[in-house]
Amino acid sequence: MSVAGSAFDLKLFKKIFLYTKPYKSTLWLCIFMTLLLSVLGPVRPWLVQFALDHYVASKDASGLRYISIWLVVLLCFQTVMQYLYTYATNWLGQSVIRDIRVALYKHIIRLNNKFFDHTPIGTLITRTVSDIETIADVFSEGLIVIAGDLLQLMVIISFMFYYNWQLTLVALATLPILLLATRFFQKGIRESFKDVRIQVAALNTYVQEHITGMSLVQLFNRQQKSMEEFDAINLRHRKAHVKSVWYYSIFFPIVEILSAVSIGLVVWWGARGVLNETISVGVITAFIMYISMMFRPIRELADKFNTLQMGMVSSERIVKLLETDQQIINSGTSTPTVLNGDIEFSNVHFEYVPGEAILKGISFKHTSGKKLALVGATGAGKSSIIQLINRMYEFQSGTILIDGNDIRSYELNSLRSKIALVSQDVFLFSDSIYHNVSLRDESITLDQVVLAAKAIGVHDYINSLPGGYNFNVSERGALLSVGQRQLIAFLRAYVANPSILILDEASSSIDTTAERLIQEATFALTQGRTSVIVAHRLSTIQAADAILVLDKGKIVEQGKHEQLVANDGPYKKLFDAQFNN
Repeated sequence: MSVAGSAFDLKLFKKIFLYTKPYKSTLWLCIFMTLLLSVLGPVRPWLVQFALDHYVASKDASGLRYISIWLVVLLCFQTVMQYLYTYATNWLGQSVIRDIRVALYKHIIRLNNKFFDHTPIGTLITRTVSDIETIADVFSEGLIVIAGDLLQLMVIISFMFYYNWQLTLVALATLPILLLATRFFQKGIRESFKDVRIQVAALNTYVQEHITGMSLVQLFNRQQKSMEEFDAINLRHRKAHVKSVWYYSIFFPIVEILSAVSIGLVVWWGARGVLNETISVGVITAFIMYISMMFRPIRELADKFNTLQMGMVSSERIVKLLETDQQIINSGTSTPTVLNGDIEFSNVHFEYVPGEAILKGISFKHTSGKKLALVGATGAGKSSIIQLINRMYEFQSGTILIDGNDIRSYELNSLRSKIALVSQDVFLFSDSIYHNVSLRDESITLDQVVLAAKAIGVHDYINSLPGGYNFNVSERGALLSVGQRQLIAFLRAYVANPSILILDEASSSIDTTAERLIQEATFALTQGRTSVIVAHRLSTIQAADAILVLDKGKIVEQGKHEQLVANDGPYKKLFDAQFNN
């Protein structure tokens, strides 16, 4: 039902409206106040008409004072009600978007890595922040307000017909033109605001990526080119906004002109009635006030329509993301307290992109408590194997067993809690070392972290930093070297006390001091637990209990270091390439 040119998608709104369920009382209060304010507004012109025709015409000063008091009371009451209405609708809107944002974030963190491989971070930020914020306006300034304005229009027109049906038809003579103009611009407005949201997402994506990679931009002197690309995206962003403003820059004058024409027609026709003594001055005055009240919401409808359009466009994007079905299927029920760590792959096939196989019938067995090393050229499939052990991706066919049970039989969170990963590209949050190690798990105390750091030999290094364990590593660990970040990752893995430890290129690209510490940490970490080690540097895995050599998604050789060197096969060639140069 989502059709360009349609301001309101009922099916889409129903999905968003479900989030108001916990706030039914507030919603009904907003609806009640909408009805009340819609009726109270037209009462004021009626009081003015009554005062002019009954008290001013007869020079009744006491009656005029009486009606004036009622006008003041009415205005005060309207002011209080308007305040409560504004507060309640905004509170409702903010409460709804809080729940939607929680639901959206909860959904995002359950999506698989395949989704994030193809979705820009900036787009997700736009959905989670600005798109959701726009939905709040649908409740505070959009649908409820528009419904109230339409109801007020009906009440106003009813009052006008009650006074004088002929004068009412004269006043409404311009309404068909206004409706045609509104319909004409409605289609363009929706498309323009779709474009606005697209350009906002593109701008957020570009800024997020290039600020994150600013050191690379500067290192390769790409500042000017980056600036040109940013300027082009920013220009498209401006054009999208200007296009939407263009529609309203036409719509506003049309409404103003038609309002003035309506008042002119009422004065012209009403003056004839006054001369013929068929229409009173009070009625003409009331009609002029009613026309202003009638065209005011119509004039403001542009902004409210803008709000509704933006809200519907944002809702469409958010609902689409919420309905994205790219989650790892978590149908397992097994939640063992510990795992032995036996791993078996049986004829496993895996692909990131349909039709482009990465693993082609991988089969191997690895005994618990032993060290398994994966070696091979870039793209051979090493990282894909450890991604499947973590269940970060779903494999297409074959079987993966952990302790003899299908990996899918384990509850996902329970499985991952028994596995720890230390990768080459360590991600650290802008927080203290302690919180980066504990990941703000309140069950992990600082004393536990200190004991763990001493156990793997990194306590002295951490204490040498300003603030020790409270040292803030900055965003992505920018204040630490590569080796220092990896030491923090080793500590994080040790504190997790996993049954299965995965080291993915964890000792590459580091200085000598860090390498010594990492070797000590690796030894401490791998004692008594299943370890899977991915490494280009063969010196780090010579003591492994088993080595798998991969090439183009297949295991081409396996065995221990001495055996593989003696075989004079692919492993021997890799070994000679590293140690004979």
